[in-house]
Amino acid sequence: MPSLLPSRKRRIVLGVTGASGAVFARRMLRFLEADARVEKIHLVISGSGLKLLREELDLDVSKSAKIPAALAGHSTRKTEYLLDSDIGACIASGSYAVDGMVVVPCTTGCLAQIAAGISSTLIERAADVCLKEGRKLVLAVRDAPFNRIHLENMLHAQAAGAVIFPIIPSFYHRPKTVEDLVTQFCCRVLAQLDLEQPKQFRWTGGKIRD
Repeated sequence: MPSLLPSRKRRIVLGVTGASGAVFARRMLRFLEADARVEKIHLVISGSGLKLLREELDLDVSKSAKIPAALAGHSTRKTEYLLDSDIGACIASGSYAVDGMVVVPCTTGCLAQIAAGISSTLIERAADVCLKEGRKLVLAVRDAPFNRIHLENMLHAQAAGAVIFPIIPSFYHRPKTVEDLVTQFCCRVLAQLDLEQPKQFRWTGGKIRD
């Protein structure tokens, strides 16, 4: 018998830290903004993340209220911008329900804090909440090469429940532009949150399409 309850729309936390790869954060936010299944996006950007957006995307990050629209490319109604210093924000509590969190790009420093259970910022605390509540947490780590500390931190975070999803592009879909690479990566990350995107290329075997 089908459920009589309406399907609940999703709340997603999007954390952005200072590792290179601002285009991935921009594409992720734009996918979430356009997804009818998502009703709320809590956007948190670290201090180094703000510098990243300014340097890689030429965004004006001087006024917090304008950051979501600048990143999304249009006025936003779903996205709430939260200061990384606001450790008392709603997403810092497990009593506030979210359906998952993505940190993209994720610095190895942020990874280390999450792996160690240290919550000195809102991004770290929100990630810790996802782990303790058994909610999906995807860490899109962006660095190379990885040293032993990085690898051990990934193992600790993964053992606690996080999905380690390094920013490694795929090529089997024959991307023609950087945007093609970014889109496929973000689609695969969102699939981890059960938010599959129609733009994702899915391998079905046989000859690679032209």
